[in-house]
Amino acid sequence: MKGKSNEIVAIPELLELLDLQGAVVTIDAIGTQRAIVDQIIQKGGDYVLPVKENQKTLVENLESVMMDLILDHQKGLPSKLRFHEQKEEGHGRCEIRKIWLSDDASLLRPKVLEAWPTIKGIAMVERYRQDYGDFSGTSASTERCFYITSLDGASAELVAGYIRGHWAVENNLHWQLDVSFNEDQQRMRKGFAAENHSRLNRMALNLLKQEKTVKLGIKNKRLSAGWDNDYLLTLITQ
Repeated sequence: MKGKSNEIVAIPELLELLDLQGAVVTIDAIGTQRAIVDQIIQKGGDYVLPVKENQKTLVENLESVMMDLILDHQKGLPSKLRFHEQKEEGHGRCEIRKIWLSDDASLLRPKVLEAWPTIKGIAMVERYRQDYGDFSGTSASTERCFYITSLDGASAELVAGYIRGHWAVENNLHWQLDVSFNEDQQRMRKGFAAENHSRLNRMALNLLKQEKTVKLGIKNKRLSAGWDNDYLLTLITQ
């Protein structure tokens, strides 16, 4: 809980340092706070944010409204919903992502709208995953998430892109830290050793990504830096 509290304090401080004019901000659900949303809007930005149990009243209202809208849409009844679907296959896995988006935020309860006046759009994302190598079918999973956005009139495809882009950044970072730095295998447990080591890995990863003179992957750049002091100096001083 202490870590979560620190994040809530750190996010507004970080946003204060950024020029948000014309930007669209995405944050994990921990950042879906009324003060943070207001700060983004006041600085000229927009947001696409997930809503989970940390905002219980909001997520329950969102789920109720979106499920009713989707049911009407599936029955062929008039609906303001916009829909987008994307399918990806690779690495022996299939993933299907669907998003339903509505600009009719007025369907939310008056008390919710009073607390969150900048909401212009509400959305539900459904992710289905299946491993082709699993013939038992036990690996198949479906996940539903709910989102709010200040974007008015945006397409479902655009909002899906912001949501996908947020997770792509985090997934790619963790994948590279695991593959190139073997971070998942580290066994540091004492004091702040694990946290400090992880921060140093991220700093090193950023330096390696910025260096463009050598056409190698991250792992091979690390090896080159260990073998060649001149290249190591180039990385540090670029």
